[in-house]
Parts: sequence; C-alpha cells; structure tokens
Amino acid sequence: MWPELQRVVPGLTEYSLLGDLGEDQNLSAHLVNVSAVIHLAARPPVMSANTAGTSQVYRRVNVGGTKSAVRAALTAGVRRFIFVSTVKVLGESTSTTSFTDDSPANPRNPYAASKWEAEETLREIAAKTGLEVVIVRPPQVYGPGVRGNFLRLVRLVDRALPLPLPHKKNRRSLLGAENLADFLVHCVDNRKAAGQAFLVKDSEDLSTRELIQQLAHRLGRPARIVPVPEPLIRFAATLALKKEEAGRFLDSLVIDSHRAQQLLQWDPPVSFDDGLAATARWYQDLKTARKANIL
Repeated sequence: MWPELQRVVPGLTEYSLLGDLGEDQNLSAHLVNVSAVIHLAARPPVMSANTAGTSQVYRRVNVGGTKSAVRAALTAGVRRFIFVSTVKVLGESTSTTSFTDDSPANPRNPYAASKWEAEETLREIAAKTGLEVVIVRPPQVYGPGVRGNFLRLVRLVDRALPLPLPHKKNRRSLLGAENLADFLVHCVDNRKAAGQAFLVKDSEDLSTRELIQQLAHRLGRPARIVPVPEPLIRFAATLALKKEEAGRFLDSLVIDSHRAQQLLQWDPPVSFDDGLAATARWYQDLKTARKANIL
C-alpha cells in the first residue's frame, strides 16, 4: 500500500518500522504532529484457520493492535482515525442483493469476527472521546505486490492449469490497490466521512470466469476452464478441506458503493483493465527477477 499512497500523495517519503503490533505496544512517539491515522495493519486471513487458538492470534493483532494504535492516536491528539476493515464483516457471499452500508454484520470466521470487534471498539471509543472514526470495508484488493488468494489465482492461471468451474456465472466485487489508496486519502480531510462506515469497490464486477480470462490474456497464457457441475466441485472441496476456498471461486460477493461515491464525491481513478495490467506486469517482472536470482 505504501507505493500506492506515494503515487496518490506526491512527496510522501517518511516512514517508520514499528515491528510487532499488539495491544501492549506504545506507538505515541510515532504520531507527534499527526492529524490523521490510516490503520491498515492486520493479521490477514488464512484458509481453513478456524480454531480457538487462531481466533486469539487474530484478536491480538486485529483488535489488540487497533487498541494500541487508537490509544496512541488519542494521546498524540490525532483528529481522525481511519480503519481499514473488510467486507467480510457482513458475510462471505451475496445472493440476489448486494451488500450495502446498512447491511447487518454477519462475520463467519475468526478473521472477520476480529475485524468486527475492532470496529465496535472504535465506535465505543469515538462515542466517549469525540475522535473522528472512519471505517472502510474493501472487498478483495488486487494490484502490484498482491498476496494471498489473488496471488494464488494468478499463479494458477500462469501455469495454465485446468480450472474447474460451473456454467453458472457468479459476480465478485474487486478493488484496485491504487483506488483504495485514493479513497483513503479522500477520507482524511472530507468532513462528511467522519463517523461513517463505507463499502468501496472498482466500477465493475466480474465473474470468476471473466477474471480468469482477463488474467490469462494479460499474462499471455491460455485460459483453461473445465466445465464441472457446481455440487461436484463443492463436494470435492469439502473432502479436501477447501470448502471456504471453493466458496471464494464459486459464490457471488457484490457490494454497493454508491453511498461512498456520492457522499465523498469520489470515483475510482484507475480502471480495472489498467489495474489488472499493472498487476500482471508486476507478476511477470517478479518471475523474471527470481529466475535471474536477483531476489
């Protein structure tokens, strides 16, 4: 996210390495003369990690770390605290309607639950102190430097492996990293953002099939999609303990970001085509560098 913020805010050059982020960390010294904090640090989701022990790991960073950051912000006199949460606090999938800013919370795994708890904590602190809290709930983020599920998909497509998909098309909302950075900067000074929770996404939604085809085109690889009945895919994924991962390929997850766009007068500055092309170039450059033993 740092490179994206540098592109959105020219001259942004200073940074500090804070190390581990937990509830006992004292971050006040890093926030002297700071008017707004954008809090993105988090323990990312891990596939099939639903044990009680894992829940504590998520809570230590995503809840405890957020408490450390907001305590430091209050001590330093920070005016606004922008927290990057996740659309997953509303659920893992949508059916006939999109998630909106008014959709009820429905976290379905320890990661999402920890993010929701952090949101609730921030709202309580804001009510007691007057701190301006802004919550941003992005869907899957992609762009140069991407990790996690999206990078796994890029690698699968690059290897031209056959990918089983049903004929039925789902729809998924995505958000380019540079668009996320641009929106976060909008949240820093816009007075209408204070006290709000926003869903934000790119201008278009795609099916998993369309995303694979677009990735294959950008990588210069064939899109090898094998039609397989959906129940069979889900059954095989359950046997392989990959039920959640299959859901991310098969289910729809669509969000409505009109309120964020209208209230803050914001539109995604980077198109999906340009964002995906930049992601593909970064991935190919990374492969080339690794082959040359540069990394």
